[in-house]
Amino acid sequence: MTAEIGLAALWMAAALCMLQFIAGALATRSEGNDIGALTRPAAIVQGLLALTAFACLLWLFAITDLSVKLVATNSHSEKPMIYKLTGAWGNHEGSMLLWVAVMALSGAAIGALEKRLPERTIQAVLAAQGAVGVGFYAFLIGSSNPFERLPSPAAQGAGLNPLLQDWGLAFHPPTLYIGYVGLSVAFSFVVGALITRQVNPDFARAMRPWVLGAWVFLTLGIAAGSWWAYYELGWGGWWFWDPVENASLMPWLAATALLHSVTVLAARDALRTWTVMLGVVAFSMSMLGTFIVRSGVLTSVHSFAVDPERGVFILILLALYIGGALALFAWRASSIAEGKRFAVASRETALVFNNIMLCAILGVVLLGTLYPLMAEAAGDRVSIGPPYFNPVSAVFALPMFAVMAVGPILRWRQDSARRISKGVIVLAAVGVVTALAGALLSDAGVLPVLGLAFAAVIAVAAVMPLYGRKLSRTPMATWGMVLAHFGVAVSLFGMASESGFSKETLAAVSAGEGAQIGPYEVTLEGVEPLAGPNWTALEARLSASDGGDAVILRPQSRTFVQPVQTTTESALLNRWDGQLYAVLGQAAGDGRWQLRLWWKPFVAMIWYGSLLIALGGILAAAGHIRRSRRRKAQEARLAERQADQLMVRQQEEAIA
Repeated sequence: MTAEIGLAALWMAAALCMLQFIAGALATRSEGNDIGALTRPAAIVQGLLALTAFACLLWLFAITDLSVKLVATNSHSEKPMIYKLTGAWGNHEGSMLLWVAVMALSGAAIGALEKRLPERTIQAVLAAQGAVGVGFYAFLIGSSNPFERLPSPAAQGAGLNPLLQDWGLAFHPPTLYIGYVGLSVAFSFVVGALITRQVNPDFARAMRPWVLGAWVFLTLGIAAGSWWAYYELGWGGWWFWDPVENASLMPWLAATALLHSVTVLAARDALRTWTVMLGVVAFSMSMLGTFIVRSGVLTSVHSFAVDPERGVFILILLALYIGGALALFAWRASSIAEGKRFAVASRETALVFNNIMLCAILGVVLLGTLYPLMAEAAGDRVSIGPPYFNPVSAVFALPMFAVMAVGPILRWRQDSARRISKGVIVLAAVGVVTALAGALLSDAGVLPVLGLAFAAVIAVAAVMPLYGRKLSRTPMATWGMVLAHFGVAVSLFGMASESGFSKETLAAVSAGEGAQIGPYEVTLEGVEPLAGPNWTALEARLSASDGGDAVILRPQSRTFVQPVQTTTESALLNRWDGQLYAVLGQAAGDGRWQLRLWWKPFVAMIWYGSLLIALGGILAAAGHIRRSRRRKAQEARLAERQADQLMVRQQEEAIA
């Protein structure tokens, strides 16, 4: 019965989504159209119904209802409960239902809370959101029904991919989907503003929380996925330039550019056209990422679909939405006012330059991701990896880092080289000293040394906006910027250190023998069998010592029962200056076992920096919300005073 309730809720949500689209579209054609009043209620009820449908799917997985095809193919009665629940979105159909539910709830939030824009503009925004939602509902119900029943219940479930049975995957997909959906909302705001010719600071202030939220969740989602792949796959790397990794990176790059652009528009009434274009590009990248993951054009542990027909459906949606938005932009471009001008030496110019660099990096990643797929379609296999991505991206990333360091100390509208000269000299000195120290004291390559230098420069530059301020009165949005930029420096430091100074060794050892890696001597004490809730394992006992007390590490080679698959469970020893990474390989004969060991200096800084970046975004969002509430309170007090003054004048006139 639960499956039928979920499917009925899904159908009703789809119908209300269509009503939301039609009512909003008709409302944009004429002022005061009564049908437009239906858009907000339709959006709110649709969100509740979509949430009901997803809750039903969660319940079916929780009780392991093997009469439902999706549960039977992605769950097992002996799985731990947490992985039963995560199995609800660890597959194509369930993840698409989660996508639709988050999108519907976003529309409901707009319908219930957004009061800053004219009603006609909100109706146009909800119409655009409804148009996007209709396509995904059609895709979900038509080709990806998560509530499909089997002719007869399965005897036992097939289980979830063991690689996905991890806490990181309980967190990674939902955060990415919230980020993707946040970009779809930003796209809807752009379309609504173009239709009603409301591309102005008020539009930017209304859209900014969605862009900021999407950016924060994309940051957390990418960081969680990188961390999961790092410790779960056992290959010792934190980024592989896999097409599916790139599919989440490309929307993040576009969202980063959009976030800075919409902030300038909201605060300084500039970059109107640039903001509109980036809104379209950011959503385009999220749609393209969806196509890559779900089209069947590649095979990856991250990808969900192997059905080309589904890929064609998404490709059609991509063409309709993005083609339609670009056509609307071309039609309305002449009606977008220029916005206020700014001088070459200004913070706005720095933001524009870095947005161009971000778009250039986006182009590099896009080309490197799509070219092998297109070449393979033409019958030629091409592999593109770090030798292409790292140096070509650096061509644009290094100038971006330099301007990123200078940008926060520039004034809005107009500044002078004389005023910032001392700050620039300090930053240049920090960079040169760090680069020389890295080159002279290590054998690291050019890019890691430059990475360390720019990490030091950005770290110093990040706190410069606080100089001379009373910290207790510094706006939260400023603290958010400082923290996010400092997080970039921390992550960049971790990336450069891991790339330039990592050590690796592969050894075949017997019990009592060891290998040297970095500052550690690692000794194999033995290998023992171990049983888990739905797996068995061979667990190595390793003793690691850097001259002090030994620490025990326990890497495993696990074999899952359903489905049958062997996975590598790495063991990590974290220290302030780095991480020892150990993986148990296969038996090498004569009682020996293969061990793969890495020493990775400061690698954890990559993820600590990501958390700081996301926390900076959260602080910025909180600051903007506080500022908006203060502005509303001031406007209310002003309106109240004006009303009192009008009443006094009317009384005086009556007496006279």
